[in-house]
Amino acid sequence: MAKILFQNGMVVDGTGAKPYQADVLVAEDRIVEIGKITPDSTMEVIDATGLVVAPGFIDTHSHSDLQILVDPEVKPKVMQGITTEILGQDGISMAPLPEQYISPWRKNLAGLDGDSDQVDYHYKDTAGYLKMIEGVKPGPNECYLVPHGNVRMEAMGLDNRQPTEAELEKMKDIVRREMENGAIGLSTGLIYMPCAYGQTKEVVEMCKVVAEYDGRFVIHQRSEADTILDSMKEVIQIGKESRVKIHYSHFKVCGRKNWDKIDGMVQLLEEAEKEGIDVSYDQYPYVAGSTMLGVILPPWVHDGGTNKVIERLNDPELRKKMVYDIEHGIPGWDNFVDFAGLDNIYVTSVKTEKNKDAVGLSLIQLGELRHKDPYDATFDLLRDEENAVGMVDFYGTEDHVKLFMKRPEMNVCTDGLLGGKPHPRVYGAFPRVLGKYVREEKALTLEQAVYKMTGKPAATFNIKGRGRIAEGNYADITVFNPDTVIDKGTFTEPAQYPEGIEYVMVNGVLEVSGGKHTGKRNGVVLRKKGKEVVK
Repeated sequence: MAKILFQNGMVVDGTGAKPYQADVLVAEDRIVEIGKITPDSTMEVIDATGLVVAPGFIDTHSHSDLQILVDPEVKPKVMQGITTEILGQDGISMAPLPEQYISPWRKNLAGLDGDSDQVDYHYKDTAGYLKMIEGVKPGPNECYLVPHGNVRMEAMGLDNRQPTEAELEKMKDIVRREMENGAIGLSTGLIYMPCAYGQTKEVVEMCKVVAEYDGRFVIHQRSEADTILDSMKEVIQIGKESRVKIHYSHFKVCGRKNWDKIDGMVQLLEEAEKEGIDVSYDQYPYVAGSTMLGVILPPWVHDGGTNKVIERLNDPELRKKMVYDIEHGIPGWDNFVDFAGLDNIYVTSVKTEKNKDAVGLSLIQLGELRHKDPYDATFDLLRDEENAVGMVDFYGTEDHVKLFMKRPEMNVCTDGLLGGKPHPRVYGAFPRVLGKYVREEKALTLEQAVYKMTGKPAATFNIKGRGRIAEGNYADITVFNPDTVIDKGTFTEPAQYPEGIEYVMVNGVLEVSGGKHTGKRNGVVLRKKGKEVVK
C-alpha cells in the first residue's frame, strides 16, 4: 500500500481553527493519521518544514466543462491547488443535450466554455456526460450542476416565451432526472439566453425539485448593476417559496453609480438569513469580470439563438437599434457598456485565426485597428466569430472585493473561462487570496482564507469527506509556502502559474510535486447520493 508522509508541516485543517504543527500520513486515497509520526521504510517522506498543509481547494464556480474532455489535466486549476471543481455554471453547460439541439447549442455555449470538434456531443444527459468525464480520468475531482438553460431547451426549445403548464412539468421532470443522474444542484444565469426568458415562477418550480434532494441553487442573478437590489429580492423570493438553499455566483456590484447599493445588498443577505433561508456566495479576488462578449448586445438580439443573432448583426437598421439600446439602456437589463465602458471591455478569445489580432484589445482599440466605429467593429467581430468571443470587463474597487471577501457567506472561486487570453483568475485566484489578501493586506487570517477555500465550500455543497484535514477523509491536500505564495498572471499576460504551491494531491496521488506538474491525473466524478456528494 502506497504511503506518503508530509512531515513537520503547519496544518491548517479547513475548519477555521488555528494552525498547528503535525505530520500527516496518507495511505492509498485517505488521510490515515495526523500527529507525531515516525517514518518507516514503507513511506515516501515529504519535508513540509515551513510549509502549510491544507485541504485541497474547492472551486465552486468553474468553466472547465468542455475543456475537461479535451485536456483533462486542467493544469491552470491543479497548479493553483484546486482539487475539486463544480461545473455546470450560469445555466449554460454541456448536459442535458438532445440530439436535435447539438448544433445551435454548441454555438450558444462557445463564448462561455469554448467549442471543440474533438468532443462527441451525443451523450444526451448528465449521466452520459459524467461518464465521459470519468472516461478521460480528470486531474481534479468534478461535480456538476444541472443548468436551467439546457433544461429549458430540452423542454421547450430556445424561443423567448413562457412555458405552458405541461412544459413546466416537463422541466421539473428533467431536473429530477438529472438530480437522480448525480447533479448536485441547479444553476441559472439570468442574463444568458435562454435562461433570461424564464420568469420567477419557472425558477421556483424547478428549485422545489432541487430542494427535495437538499441540493443547492446557484445563480448568476438577473442584475449585478442598476437593479441589483430588486434582483436579490427575486433570488430571496425563490429561496422562500421553494425552500431551496441559495448560492449567489461571483457576488459583486458593477458600475460606479451602483456602489451606493452595497449597504442594501448586505442588509438583504442578513434579512434572508434571519428568515431561515440558507444563503451563500462565491467571489473571485479581482476588480474585473469575464464572460462572453455577446452579453453587451440587448436581450432581444439573442431571441431564437445564435443563428438569429448573426442575422440581426447583418441588418444595418437593427445595428442602429442595438447602439441606441446600449447607449440609452433597457429597464432591468445589465448593460455592460454602461457600467464598464467600451474602453474597459477587452477581447480575450476568438474562434478563428482571422480575428486573432483582436485578442487583448479594448473595444475602442478594436475600432481603431479596424478603422471603424467601435460598435461596428465589435458587431462585425461577434458576427464573424458566430458569437464565440470572450471578454474581460473592469467594474469595481479593491475595497469592495475585501468587504465581500470578509463576509461569512463567502467562499473563493475562479469563474475562469479557459480559452484564448483568459482572465488571470483562471491561473491565480486562490494563490492571490493567500498572497495578496492574507500575507500582504491582512484582510483575512490564514485559517479564515483556507476555510473559505476548503471547509466552507465543502459544507455549502454537502461534499462528503473533503475540505478538511481529518483522519478518514480523502487525501485531497494542497501544500504551500505561506511566505511566497502569490498569483503571477496579469491581464496582459494571464497564462502564468502561481508561485508557492509546492504539492497538490488528489485522492492520494501527487499531481504537483516540488511546484511542478507530475503528469498524473487522479480525479473522480462526485455525484449527489441522498443528501451527500460522494465518490
